[in-house]
Amino acid sequence: MALLGGLVVCWPAAGGATAWAQAQGPALPAMTLDEAIEAALRHSPQIAQAEGAIRNAESGTRTAWGSYLPNLSFSTGGSRRSSEIFNPTTNTMVKSDASVGYNAGLSSSIDLFTGGRRGAEMNRARADEISAEAGLVQQRFAVILNTKRAFFEVLRADELIRVSELRLQRAQEALEAAERRAQVGTATQSDILRAQLEVANARQALLQAQNQKTVGAFALGRLVGVSGPVGARQGEQLAFEPLQLNREELVAEVLRQAPAVRAAQAAADAASAGARAARAQYLPTISASGSYNLSNREIDLGTSNKSWNLSLSLSYPIFNRFQREANVSRANVQADIAAAQLADAKRAARADLERVLGALELAQEQIKLTEEAVRVAQEDLRLQQERYRLGVSTILDQVASQANLVQAEVNHINARFDFQTAKAELEALLGRSL
Repeated sequence: MALLGGLVVCWPAAGGATAWAQAQGPALPAMTLDEAIEAALRHSPQIAQAEGAIRNAESGTRTAWGSYLPNLSFSTGGSRRSSEIFNPTTNTMVKSDASVGYNAGLSSSIDLFTGGRRGAEMNRARADEISAEAGLVQQRFAVILNTKRAFFEVLRADELIRVSELRLQRAQEALEAAERRAQVGTATQSDILRAQLEVANARQALLQAQNQKTVGAFALGRLVGVSGPVGARQGEQLAFEPLQLNREELVAEVLRQAPAVRAAQAAADAASAGARAARAQYLPTISASGSYNLSNREIDLGTSNKSWNLSLSLSYPIFNRFQREANVSRANVQADIAAAQLADAKRAARADLERVLGALELAQEQIKLTEEAVRVAQEDLRLQQERYRLGVSTILDQVASQANLVQAEVNHINARFDFQTAKAELEALLGRSL
């Protein structure tokens, strides 16, 4: 075992490495963290849904722009009709000449004044587009966070397997030493039984770590779009440097541009614009329209009858059975709800920031403490092994030292990956990489 740059690396002995490889079975297809994130973003249904929301929002913005433009329509038709008339002289039905007609027309209309409704709808469409974009960023970092969690769980399981393998190797060596001492009469049967118990516990811990890796590998495989387990390949050394921003800067950034806050702000803006659009119903609508028509008994533009029409209209609903008031009331309620949700989103972002920063600071301190604990436990185990070899201590002392070392190693592994997970949560909260 070596302690390199804050990372505990456990190197199994030659025989132990072979046993460990055999226990693991065939090697899993592995990805680096960047490869896993890229694949997860490509296969995520949440990302597809967020991108679809952006396309819908862009279409809504286009529609809002279109309300400033006139609509244009073209119509044409033809008819042929014959009729019979009654001749009273002959008391018979007489066919008349067939009546043929053709017509074509072009018409257009535009709203000249809508009481501010079009402008409010344009603002709402833009706010919806901003909200969709913020939602995509939020979903993107949520997928990245879930991928990192799954990736780190596989790496954590790999290291726990190595720790468990070393524990099993030490337990087997202790059992062999107890058996040798029992043969020469310097150890009791109890020593052998305690050593056998430690071997059994070490094997159980190894099986648990292997199962943890299997579960994590399948979870990672699902995220990256693979129907099976995927291993984690560490492309570069995980960094444990402190953050470059202080707490005040992080608070300001979270309240300003956190994806959840931006989405809530855009939703509040959209609801406010919707309320203004509803109030526009209290103002009249002024529209202009025009048409140009051709009609003839045959298809001939030169001899067709031509007509045109221009009109200007004003409409104002004096009373529509309180529907206007109900629309305004509903829009105002939605605006009030969106404002409350925005305030809550800011408070939630602030609380999440404190939680994540607390987890980061705790993990940083635990990394330092567990590094020292591993070093102390290694030295204590070395001394206990030597004392037991000389016959001045019992196997119980050695087993206790082994358990202390294993716990220190596990705590160090957990602290390192807790730091990485907390950092990923902070990046998801801010909506950017650190």
